[in-house]
Amino acid sequence: MTYTSTPHVLVIETPGLGNRGYIAHDGVHAVVVDPQRDIDRVEHLVAEHGLTITHVLETHVHNDYVTGGLELAHRHGAVYAVAADSKVPFDHTPVRDGDTLTSGDLEITVFATPGHTPHHVSYSIERAPREGAAASGHPGAVFTGGSLLYGAVGRPDLVAPEMTRELAHDQWRSVQRLSSELADETHLYPTHGFGSFCAATQNEGTAGTVGDEKHTNPALTNAEQVFVEETLAGLDVFPAYYAHMGPANAAGPEDVDLTLPAPADSTELRARIDAGEWVIDLRSREVFAAGHLKGSLSFDLDGPFIAYVGWLIPWGTPVTLLGETTEQVEAAQRELVRIGIDRPVAQAVGGPVFWADGDSDLATVERVDFAQLAEIVRQYPDTYVLDIRQHLEWAAGHVDGAHHMPFYQVPDRIDDIPTDRPVYVSCGSGYRAAAVISLLRSGVFSRGQTMDNLVHVDDDWTNAHQTSLPIEVGEPVDRAVGWTWLESRGTARTYEPAHA
Repeated sequence: MTYTSTPHVLVIETPGLGNRGYIAHDGVHAVVVDPQRDIDRVEHLVAEHGLTITHVLETHVHNDYVTGGLELAHRHGAVYAVAADSKVPFDHTPVRDGDTLTSGDLEITVFATPGHTPHHVSYSIERAPREGAAASGHPGAVFTGGSLLYGAVGRPDLVAPEMTRELAHDQWRSVQRLSSELADETHLYPTHGFGSFCAATQNEGTAGTVGDEKHTNPALTNAEQVFVEETLAGLDVFPAYYAHMGPANAAGPEDVDLTLPAPADSTELRARIDAGEWVIDLRSREVFAAGHLKGSLSFDLDGPFIAYVGWLIPWGTPVTLLGETTEQVEAAQRELVRIGIDRPVAQAVGGPVFWADGDSDLATVERVDFAQLAEIVRQYPDTYVLDIRQHLEWAAGHVDGAHHMPFYQVPDRIDDIPTDRPVYVSCGSGYRAAAVISLLRSGVFSRGQTMDNLVHVDDDWTNAHQTSLPIEVGEPVDRAVGWTWLESRGTARTYEPAHA
């Protein structure tokens, strides 16, 4: 009998954050890697497969989500492995380069892989051959967190501006080491890289081996200095809420509570909006535009909901969720706890007719696509187009004559937006524009002063190239290393009640 050394691996997808967690097991014993905050998903899979959790492994102190590792380890009496140099204050098993752990037939080896963070580690997991079985020679799997990703690496600029270049060099060396010390056939399981802002560049990979990466990954195809310079040049600003994730994870997150908040009637909803709280409409932006509760905010649950709520919300703002169904509200609540927004203050389901106190409490949003915008610009050349995409998106191509204001800067630059003529707000897909327009119309960033002259360009940016709109490419901008961290932290805001 031939016995493979590859562990069984169950994948836990979190597409809203572009991350994966994993359960590696031998049929009896389970090792959980980088679990998200809502650990009930892990527990359901473990129960379904009849497994016992023996170890919970963290590859690093995460910057993009609140971990569920501490709670999961406590609930199951599991070993909680965290890089020793992280120096976290809660009970854990500190691990260092070369350490080994055992879970049933699973043998775990720790690799120090700094780069995404200074104390990042990866874990190689193999199944030991059983007595009487011949080993297949297959080398098992490696769980790389934010180190070696599919076609990319984890970004090196999340810790501090002065460490960014050094960490970029560390990242190249770490990936090179994994490539040289692990067999080509080793299955690769990264945590980031599925749309996550923690990836240095976006990629389409969803599966592969260490050997596959030798042909495609820039850390393995480029010389060190070329890799470092190209990586740094390709970084754009990351979400402002990251400022709160590292401290929350380093301190030890509290247990999660997913019970549904109390329902709110139309009177309470209006009072919360008037107080400057966030009342978030989870329905599609198309449905929102056709009719919504005046002052509510458009964050379509089916899009990149949690990334942009987390990016734009002043930290500590009370949140109320509006959904078509209870299931929609529950799904949004689950997304929110993953970044530490733990308890919405209220919720309501149904639709605007249930949430509003009459027709005067309802509003709509005018929408156009890029073809319609092109015709408007043809007739009125001085049309004001506000492009709220990020810096690198703008530099890659934009409408000639458009005004650039990255969406996360809008709250600080409201006075730069005209109020005496229509303003056509565009982004890459329509999602961010819908959110920003609803924020400006609600007055949450302007002490109640609303803007009703905004038109939503609800279209994919690629369609702009198929119209008569003149497209120009921006000039390269030479920015200091670490600028992404500074700009991200500069837009991390905290909640101030409207009456303050």
